[in-house]
Amino acid sequence: MCRHIAYLGAPVSPAEAVFRAPHSLLVQAYAPADMRGGGTVNADGFGLGWYLGPDAAPLRHRRSTPLWTDEALPPLAAALTTHAFVAAARNGTTGMPVTEAAAAPFTTGRWLFSHNGVVRGFPDSLAELAKTLPITELLTLEAPTDSVVLWVLLRARLAAGEDPLSAVVWLTTAVEAAAPGSRLNFLLTDGETLIGTTWTHALSLLETPEGVLLASEPVDGDPRWTPVPDHHAVRATAAGVELLPLTEEDIS
Repeated sequence: MCRHIAYLGAPVSPAEAVFRAPHSLLVQAYAPADMRGGGTVNADGFGLGWYLGPDAAPLRHRRSTPLWTDEALPPLAAALTTHAFVAAARNGTTGMPVTEAAAAPFTTGRWLFSHNGVVRGFPDSLAELAKTLPITELLTLEAPTDSVVLWVLLRARLAAGEDPLSAVVWLTTAVEAAAPGSRLNFLLTDGETLIGTTWTHALSLLETPEGVLLASEPVDGDPRWTPVPDHHAVRATAAGVELLPLTEEDIS
């Protein structure tokens, strides 16, 4: 499985969580603590997406190579300050392509999205859900992976004006109903709201006076890190953090 991290709050450098912390995303890429049967390293690509201002669309740096091989990103991340970012290191599912386009975060408009997990039975299991999409969406996928299809399904609902938490809950429960046993840990932000889910994989939350950090694994030993219970959603905004259960009754 992949590893990912997202932040929302006062401007910070993403270099701390991605590269400098004792168990940063870089360390998690080659020495993850909790892969749950999903491999041992995350070497099939990486990405960092960030915002330069409250009204700006996100910028992004992605590669199909291991995070530890990229010499450009550490100094770039150190030079940045941003109020929101999403970073991910990919462990590709067997049979899916290892390309830059398959690496999270994915983006459209104001949004950044990352998926840690796998859709069981892909692509057949998502066929019915994919039928709801315009054929041009399917013909122009960035990459033929489960994560990209999940993003296309989600962004269609966001483009229609659906509340982002409702859209993420729908995606989680609809995919679980179509592909039972899937691992569906999502991170989504537009720079104002940050949403994460736990569905059969781990996510930890750090809330400080400066902001909120969500990560597959804590990046350091700060005692304020708390695990997000399985089958839950987290929503963080300037108003605070909410923890919401995703129950079996939600699955339609």
